Formats: sequence, C-alpha cells, structure tokens
Amino acid sequence: MNFTSITSGLGVAVLALALAGCATDTETTTTESGINLVDDGVLTVCTHLPYKPFQYTEGGKIVGFDVDVVDLVAKAQDPALETKVIDVPWETITSAEALNTGRCDIAQGGMTITDERAAVMDFTDPYFDATQALLTKTGSGFDSLESLAGEKIGVQEGTTGEIYVKENSPKDAKIVSYEDLALLSAAVKTGQVAAGVNDNGVLYDYAKANPDVEVTAEFDTGEQYGMSVKQDGNAELLAAFNEALATAKTDGTYDEIYATWFGDAPAS
Repeated sequence: MNFTSITSGLGVAVLALALAGCATDTETTTTESGINLVDDGVLTVCTHLPYKPFQYTEGGKIVGFDVDVVDLVAKAQDPALETKVIDVPWETITSAEALNTGRCDIAQGGMTITDERAAVMDFTDPYFDATQALLTKTGSGFDSLESLAGEKIGVQEGTTGEIYVKENSPKDAKIVSYEDLALLSAAVKTGQVAAGVNDNGVLYDYAKANPDVEVTAEFDTGEQYGMSVKQDGNAELLAAFNEALATAKTDGTYDEIYATWFGDAPAS
C-alpha cells in the first residue's frame, strides 16, 4: 500500500524509543534453522484488509499476491511451516507494534519500504515495484492533481499516497482520509470525492471490476514493497524470505504467481 508513517527526523528517533519501551518479552519457538516463531510450526503473518489483489478475504480465507509470496518462505522450510494470516490495524504494522508485541512473525500489506519504517523494523529485499495512481469516475475529465483544484481528493490513512497528495495537490483541494482501501474506492465510485489516490496495482484491479471508475493518471513515485520482521529480532527469517524470493525469481515461480494476480508476468 505504499504506506508510510509521517514521522521524520527527530520524530523517528522518538518513535523508535517509544516502541522499544513498550515492546514486551514474548515467548517464541525456534526452528532448526534458527527462525523465531510466535507459534510452533506456524508462520504468523500480520496484514491489513482489504487490499485486493495483495490480500483480501475470499470464501472465508485470506488470499492474494502477498499471501502467495510469503507462502514461498513457509513451504521452503524443512519441515514446511503452516501460514496463518491475521488482520490487524495498519498503524500497528507500520509502527512495528504488531511485531514488537509478538502478534506475528512477519508483516506485509503492499508496504512500501521507507526510511521511517526501516528505522523501527527490518525489511526483506523488495518483491514488488509500485507507484501512485489516480482513480476517478469514468469520463470525469480529472487526469492530474492540478485538475482537481477546489475538489475533494480521497486518500487512505497512513499511506504514501496520502503523503504524496498532501505534498502535491492544489492548495484549495480538500483531502479526505479513509481508514482502508474499500472505503476510499467506494467514495470515488459513489461520488463522495472527485478522485482517489492509492497504489496503481490495487486501483487498476478495482477499476477492472468496476467500469464506472477508471485510472486516469500515474505518478512516478518509484516505490518498492517489502515485508518486515522485528528489528534485530529475526535475522534467520529475513534471510529465509530473501533466499526463497531469489529462488522463485530464478526458477519462474515468482512470475507465475505474479501472472495469477495481475494477468501478465512483471516487466523485466
């Protein structure tokens, strides 16, 4: 989701210190390869729903591109681990609270790697390239932030899209924040806002299923997604993820997963 905390500079240091103070000692189990787990034999994953096609609920089960990617790590272990995905508030992921308090082993959610986040958690190697995009009603004529002068622009709380809009939208535009992607997308579809900004992958997916809206612009923000583990607390899991990702990209498995959710293999 290309999300980022708004904290910077001294604020990052204060946040990191505060998190260190509230982190709790949690009981974990350790695999033969040294991976620390909240539950024995289970790779517990924190995410925030919905963020289709990266993670969302279908048939009572959490599925998506991110879920398939993290499954690569679980299945590569000996013995293989079960994957359990839980839905938590987004701010507990980006602040590292979910990791520090032992709610999960690894966190995901179409999460952009940023300096602010990297100050409080350890990121995997990047696994997905993304940028911001503009979702509007079909035929609205809005094709840039500049064209939205005096209009309402929807964003998702705690995301890089929110930051981008605040920094680049016309001064007389009104920014309306929503808790999750579903609320933001619905606001555009129903005309509550003139347009919405979020990651290109999720907006194209929504537009494909809803012809009354369209993506009219992309903003070259050059973002990359990563998953995260507790800072200095699970180097073996970090290494296992990076190894599984590298193998999947070499043997073609990553391209297959990508094509399943996005229709085509990623551009080389």
